Amino acid sequence: MSNALTLPITAINGQPLTGEQSNYLTGFFAGIAARGQRFGDVEPMPAVGKTVSHEDLIFEERVKRELHPLDAYPVLIDHAATNKTPEKEEIFRFKWNGLFYLTPNKEAFMARLRIPGGLLRTFQLRELANVARELTTGYVQITTRANLQMRLIQPKDTPELLRRIQSVGLHTRGAGADNIRNLTANPTSGIDPHEIIDVMPFCNEMAQIIINDRAFYDLPRKFNIAYDGGGLIGTVEDTNDIGCKAVKVGEEVFFRIALGGATGHKAFARDIGVLVKPAELNKVVAAVVRVYIANGNRTDRKKARLKHLLEKWTLEQYLAETEKLLGYQLERAPLDPAAIQYPGQKLPHSHVGVYSQKQKGLNYVGVAIPVGHITPKQMIRIAEIADLYGSGEIRLTVWQNFIIPNVPDHFVATVKKALRKVGFDTEQSNLRSGLIACTGNSYCKFAQANTKGHAIELVDYLDKRLKLDLPVNIHLTGCPNSCAQHYMGDIGLLGTKAKVGGESVDGYHIFVGGGFGANQAVGRQVFNAIDFESAKPLVEKMLRGYLRHRTGGETFQAFTARHDLNTLQAIFSNDE
Repeated sequence: MSNALTLPITAINGQPLTGEQSNYLTGFFAGIAARGQRFGDVEPMPAVGKTVSHEDLIFEERVKRELHPLDAYPVLIDHAATNKTPEKEEIFRFKWNGLFYLTPNKEAFMARLRIPGGLLRTFQLRELANVARELTTGYVQITTRANLQMRLIQPKDTPELLRRIQSVGLHTRGAGADNIRNLTANPTSGIDPHEIIDVMPFCNEMAQIIINDRAFYDLPRKFNIAYDGGGLIGTVEDTNDIGCKAVKVGEEVFFRIALGGATGHKAFARDIGVLVKPAELNKVVAAVVRVYIANGNRTDRKKARLKHLLEKWTLEQYLAETEKLLGYQLERAPLDPAAIQYPGQKLPHSHVGVYSQKQKGLNYVGVAIPVGHITPKQMIRIAEIADLYGSGEIRLTVWQNFIIPNVPDHFVATVKKALRKVGFDTEQSNLRSGLIACTGNSYCKFAQANTKGHAIELVDYLDKRLKLDLPVNIHLTGCPNSCAQHYMGDIGLLGTKAKVGGESVDGYHIFVGGGFGANQAVGRQVFNAIDFESAKPLVEKMLRGYLRHRTGGETFQAFTARHDLNTLQAIFSNDE
């Protein structure tokens, strides 16, 4: 009898395997066989439905079944050898390695990392700076998931980029497409005197669970998870598919679980009515994800988020399915909003400035970065400052900035001065500290406007003309995917095209009154398709109208909440 191995895959995208691909896959499947495994031992991909044939699958599900994206690395190697532009199928598959091809905007890749909890060591930051300088154009941005993105990487450089990122203990795997995105936690975890519990260990544990379980790399759609321990810098956990929020019941600590947040779809996560002990938290989180994997919509990408499943299922039904996987019932406890702490929302932009830690004599310094844009040179200098005056750590935040923890009292002034020389401020600004912008149309094919450039131009314009005594968050996002979460800003600008003199130019729909946490609210659209040059003086009028007509120390969100849209349009459109 012949011992030759018959490969279950003979072609990729309709093209016969190359010799190199055949050799790789032969070794791969032989290794599986040597361990006594076969494909029948592996849990099958979740069923789309008994009546749906392979030909009827939507493009993305078909691509995943033809060749699992985690097995596409040999294809990436082949492309790198000839600096080949990826085809449509590979563009989708390569996202599993955190690589996003930017066509038609740019003929190059963007790389997104996985940095659990946003915690970076200085040696990691240095290597990332070197990678950005040597293998990209040096365009690095901090994202709203406390993560980093690097831009304009040629196909020939992708294997080396991935190798170097992995060499310092970081990953890109699962950073895009149908995967669990970067896990977020309070950047002040373990050092914050206000926190109920340090959640960074849960974040790190879940990151390991994900990377060691192939089942977590085939979700119906993207998925976000956040852990919030009650610290000063929150994680806006209510905007995530799963938000884990620490609470105290008497002297005991529990977590409350909320499901279905997707602010691009005007949805905040809803509490499922249980208390979870810290020791079982990630077991519950993993079970929640598995229920979604098995039951999420795989026939319509526009209806595939967890939010959409919860439009068909009740929370009680979802909880019941989760408990079936767990094998036990969770402790029921109706939500008491008064028991939820949001200490950071009592302060103006708690992610910027100097704050005392729970460790006596130590401080964290929150650093403002305009729209999250940072250069390799700045990254190197920040690492030096953190080594000299901190503990060799940098912690990214969901506000597109970072903090340097563990700075002794006597070094605070030195650190602030050193950061100013780098080009960053440590002083909170009621306008600048709440400014967030997505990538924009310079690098994203979905964006309808130059959000990052416009954000800086807008805040410079406003800063010269008015002063605010209370913080206002301004969010600019380029498309309805809402990476910058325009619905939760005090003022949200959603990119669109506007007509000026018969020509199409960058413009924005304008929303007001969004909020999160204790001030949770979905912004309402108050103006439609305003070209950017007209939007600058209009936003100024909006803020001046607020200052003239507010009551006492009323916040911008509270002011807009007590007026209907017609009244707001009248106030915001007039100088009186």
